[in-house]
Amino acid sequence: MRKDDLYITIPSFFRCPISLDVMKSPVSLCTGVTYDRASIQRWLDSGNNTCPATMQVLQSKEIVPNRNLQRLIQMWSDSVARRQVDAESAAPISVVVPSQDHVKLLVKQLDKNCSSSLAKIVCFAGESEENREFLARMDGFLNAVFDFMRNAESDIKLIEQVVSILDLIQSKIQDKKPLLESNCLSTILVVLQRGTSDSQIQSLRLLESIAIDGESKLKIAEKEGLLLELVNSLSKEKDERLIEASLSCLSAITKPKRVKTKLIQYRTIPELKNLLSEPNMSVSIIEKSLKLLETLSFCKEGRVEIRHDSKLLQAIVQKVLKVSSKATEHAVTVLWSVCCLFREEKAQEAVVGCSNGMTKFLLLMQSDCSSATRQMSADLLKLFRVNSNSCLSSYDTKTTHIMPC
Repeated sequence: MRKDDLYITIPSFFRCPISLDVMKSPVSLCTGVTYDRASIQRWLDSGNNTCPATMQVLQSKEIVPNRNLQRLIQMWSDSVARRQVDAESAAPISVVVPSQDHVKLLVKQLDKNCSSSLAKIVCFAGESEENREFLARMDGFLNAVFDFMRNAESDIKLIEQVVSILDLIQSKIQDKKPLLESNCLSTILVVLQRGTSDSQIQSLRLLESIAIDGESKLKIAEKEGLLLELVNSLSKEKDERLIEASLSCLSAITKPKRVKTKLIQYRTIPELKNLLSEPNMSVSIIEKSLKLLETLSFCKEGRVEIRHDSKLLQAIVQKVLKVSSKATEHAVTVLWSVCCLFREEKAQEAVVGCSNGMTKFLLLMQSDCSSATRQMSADLLKLFRVNSNSCLSSYDTKTTHIMPC
């Protein structure tokens, strides 16, 4: 529906009896008839002493604001405005996709008419796989785009368009090393800090695509401000799509120990706990949160933080057999890492104290999960048995110290 096709019916009592327009400031005379303030004021200022609608002689020329009617008109006006916005957003937008020859010309003109050229190239790249392949192979195109990334100024809209193009063709780019240069990473950081959710997600996908080995992962992590911005993107108040993209990117770059240590310093684990504790979080986010937590649990600093957080450990136990098989495997691995592999006593106590924990591990032993998960569940189950025997032993010997169970 186009805006021109939107027909509006105006309630008759919203119209001023004098001007016949919708009243902006409705006021009433002593006769009870309501007029728009400007219209009735002009009538009275002209020396008239009657009500224009009834022609009754006015006992008083006092005008009283009609607040109820004003509220009704405002509500109606807001409703009309929303309908117009909806109609405009639903209108079909005619976009002409440029030809390959036109794109070649646009690339040459990037420095002259940058915004328009980039917008058309984005449109071209989004049209088909063939177009994306064409751009990736075009002589001089990637060099021109990388140069733009290196020398990008403060215009966030232009930067977002470049990131959008690179995101669309990133699987076709053979050599991504230029994106690891400090200036290019700075440009990506600007998008993460100031861009829209869509462009931030595109930037995260771009980062993930260039994190292909230990060296590239360290370069990304050591870019000042970049890793911290990725952690900030995990806030549960953010767009869920952005959280998911951030988790994927962080998992991709977190293999080096130096990166794990930095993430722990940036308070990543508390953010993951918040995501796991959120009741309405998506399955994918829970799976990715547990996967990242699993990676951090194999780092000493990570284990120390996990073992001291009983609420986090309880949240992890709760996800076992409750979300998905993938989430269960990650959760069991985290618990096994801190409780069995590295034998963190505080973590053992917290896990044993979880309700239904023993039942869950018993069920896992009988499920069709992987052999590794089944073995880790058996190891965790021993904690409950050891704890149970300790409690019985304490009771039988009638010691004054009661062990946790």
